Amino acid sequence: MKKDIHVVGAVITSGDKILCAQRGLEKSLPGLWEFPGGKIEETETPQSALQREIQEEMHCQVEIGDRLEHTVYEYDFGIVHLTTFYCQLVQGTPVLTEHIAIQWLKAHELEKLEWAPADIPAIQKLKQTYQAQK
Repeated sequence: MKKDIHVVGAVITSGDKILCAQRGLEKSLPGLWEFPGGKIEETETPQSALQREIQEEMHCQVEIGDRLEHTVYEYDFGIVHLTTFYCQLVQGTPVLTEHIAIQWLKAHELEKLEWAPADIPAIQKLKQTYQAQK
């Protein structure tokens, strides 16, 4: 039986652009793009886990907004339960510590990157949301 892994991702926006982060080559899903975040510890809420992870991984602080999407995706290493939240940067500038690259892209540009499968439903929703706002 595969392990359930509960994680959170930050859809950090700045104007009409969204922060995309590329996973390190030594990690699982090497080189794929994702929304930054990480595992939810036993005593944490998804929101507190996300704030901690962004502080640890990117050395900045975010204000967490509404939930964007919840996805369950079965990888070979486990079943990932990913909840993504809209976030705004409130302090600092993202720094590369866990990731090998970041890009700020508009919603319609997101699909040009090769994403981790669990992130794709959030990307589709973002694309629809931003198209509806035009």
